[in-house]
Amino acid sequence: MTVARTALAGLMALAGRALPDFATIEMGAPALKTRFYADEAASTAIGAGAVVAADIWTLRSGEKQQLTVGTREAAAALVGFLHQQFDDPSMAPDRRGQLDASRTAAKGFHKTRDGRWVFLHPSFPDSTERLLKVLACPDEPEAVKATMARWDALDFENAVAAAGACAGLARTPEEWDDSEQGRILTARPVVEITRIGDSEPEPFASGGDAPLSGIRVLDLTRVLAGPTCGRTLAQFGADVMLVSSPNLPSVPMFVTDTGHGKRSAFVDLAAESGRAQLRNLVRESDVFSQGYRQGTLERRGFGPLALAALRPGIVCTAINCYGHEGPWRERPGWEQLGQTVTGMAVMHGGAEGPRLQPGAVTDYTTGFLAAFGTMVALQRRALYGGSYLVRVSLAQTAVWIRRMGFAPETRLEQVRPLDAGEIAAWSLKRDTGFGPMTYLRPPVTMSATPAVWRRPVVPLGTDLPEWSAT
Repeated sequence: MTVARTALAGLMALAGRALPDFATIEMGAPALKTRFYADEAASTAIGAGAVVAADIWTLRSGEKQQLTVGTREAAAALVGFLHQQFDDPSMAPDRRGQLDASRTAAKGFHKTRDGRWVFLHPSFPDSTERLLKVLACPDEPEAVKATMARWDALDFENAVAAAGACAGLARTPEEWDDSEQGRILTARPVVEITRIGDSEPEPFASGGDAPLSGIRVLDLTRVLAGPTCGRTLAQFGADVMLVSSPNLPSVPMFVTDTGHGKRSAFVDLAAESGRAQLRNLVRESDVFSQGYRQGTLERRGFGPLALAALRPGIVCTAINCYGHEGPWRERPGWEQLGQTVTGMAVMHGGAEGPRLQPGAVTDYTTGFLAAFGTMVALQRRALYGGSYLVRVSLAQTAVWIRRMGFAPETRLEQVRPLDAGEIAAWSLKRDTGFGPMTYLRPPVTMSATPAVWRRPVVPLGTDLPEWSAT
């Protein structure tokens, strides 16, 4: 079997089914210049979710269908935020957004005293401030370089983690796999689906024209992986409400990329009135997807067990960088750090030093995998009842891709970059809350229930935090 087909078989085993005969992964020339099978991994994750969506549609209607995912279109989805166009530039999001790393020298790979490399990720303004406090030097390129050269890599990584900021030591795959955090993740599947409570079965309602028609999803996530999960559920017909805090920063260019198909409401969880609003929403929801740091929602009464007590039968989907157990479970992290700590950056950069791949290969792919796991849980709820916890992480996804193998150097010779004609063929245009907008379509073709985003993307906080609101 091909790499993609083998990976799909593994995901289907997690879903409790055999490889389907109605799903096709169309193999094209590699689009991303990397020896990792990033194109195949993304197409597999997208395809796995579509298979479960098709199975759910069969449960609802008895109708079967064919589905196709192309590796090149899947690769385009890994850089989807780059393929947005806005007719009115004044309404386009700032491409730097709140992650304005251009204003700090504390970014990228830096060599340390012991000859290792550490990636500095300034992220949001408050995290950037904490990172600069650890550096304790002028925010200038030469000063940061000199300061990093006086640190040992592991000591610096630990100091940054203790400060609640973001940096990662560029490990080899062996170092990550032998670490305590790596060993914990090795014992877990790439997508964890666990029954956490009892409830009566909730069969999918008859009627509706999509697999997830009538399913309500609360999406408490930011940036890419979590919002991609919600956007994917929306393309299969779910009613998704993005719930944001009015007090937290966002990345506007990612909001426009991942907000298709969603309502968008503000809820302030720092206030009791906001927590009451969220409890009311939970009681009428089917899925609670969140990407907050470990313990944040638990302290506010929205941990998985509390949610299952509040709404028996709920599916709780949790997304983070380094995994949900072990000493790193509370560390903040990002795409770049997921690649760095797990060995991907070292392997990709080779003798020239660690280097990131040309795409958000763990962010988007983790979002696709989270949607897959969420739909498996909804399917199990329909058949057997129960509340469920679905867990994914960027680091676990990185290791999953890494274990697909490292292609020979000849793969790089086969790379054919995405061209304008392909992007145009995969693009849609509609009026949105940001004016007329061109963007990539859902990256899967389904014969009976086409993947489509029914709602246009809107600015954060556009809608009321009420399911009854139109």
